[in-house]
Parts: sequence; C-alpha cells; structure tokens
Amino acid sequence: MKLQTIKRTDAKSEVKKLRREGFIPAVLYVKGKSGEILAIQANEFQAFLRQVKSGHLPTTIFSLVDENGKEKKVVIKDIQYNITTYAVTHLDFEELVKDHKINVKIPIECIGTADCVGIKLGGVLRQPIRHVRVRCLPKDLPSFFELDVKELGLRQSKRLRDLQIPTTVRPLVDMNEVVAVIVKR
Repeated sequence: MKLQTIKRTDAKSEVKKLRREGFIPAVLYVKGKSGEILAIQANEFQAFLRQVKSGHLPTTIFSLVDENGKEKKVVIKDIQYNITTYAVTHLDFEELVKDHKINVKIPIECIGTADCVGIKLGGVLRQPIRHVRVRCLPKDLPSFFELDVKELGLRQSKRLRDLQIPTTVRPLVDMNEVVAVIVKR
C-alpha cells in the first residue's frame, strides 16, 4: 500500500490548515534519528483503511513515497482519532530497517469455531486477548497468529503458549495468559 507524503513544519496553525485541506499530520520515526514531520492525504489513507482486515492494522506494511519519489517501508505505531467523528487526526509511523528489530502487536485469529465441541454444546467463545506483543526483524514479521479452538469443550481454554510462534519471533508477554475460553451462555 503506497501513500504519498508531503513535508510540513511543526507549527500548530499549519496542522489545522492541513486538516482543513484534507491531510492527516504524521510523524515518521527512524531508529537513531529524530522524527520526520510529514502529512498524507486523508482520502487516500481512509481508502486503504477500509481494505485492512479488522485488527490487522499493526502488521500492515505501508510504503511512504515522498515528493522526490523515494520509498520507505513503514508500519503504524500509533493512530489518533477524533472522539466524535472517529476521523483519523494523527499518525505515527516507524520505518522498517532491515537489521533493526521492532516491537509489534500481532493479531490472534481463532479458527475452527464452526466445528468447536463446546460451542455445539451451547457454549460461547470468549477471547480476552486479541493481540500478542512480539519483537522481531521486519523480514520475520507475521501478519497474524492462528489458534485452533475446534477441540475445546465447555470451560476449556487455550493459552498463549498454544500459539505456533516461529523461533525468529520473541514474545514480550507472559505465555501462560488465557487467549480463548469456551463459556456457558
């Protein structure tokens, strides 16, 4: 997903003007450097946002293209919304550098719910943890983790340690946390 960027200053009056003109103020962070202040087209970003599966924004890789045509691969580190309109008001990006590890929240998707024993007996799947925080190189970044719940019965659960996490990806959380549980209605 490519996004066109423009340079901007840090003046508060310019930020308001940019938002009125249909831009989203943003900051690009690069390890070891100060943040690069820029802006992107709001309509273009909203179109990409509609294509991203719910919960998968932290692992979506964007290409930021500046005025000179130079591309940088990035992930979104923070996104701010207007509290009433839910329009995006600010973005923080982190550049993906080949040999620098990054911390990312990876979504967890439960599969096998249609065939789940506990759900067929009248239970409901509860998923208290929907993302797991990990540290890895950009080339090893998984888009999501799958958790098969079809053999779970009533009052049975799966933990983070049940996820198939590659050795190149290091979890930054307690692996004994419950990810999914089948509860009575």
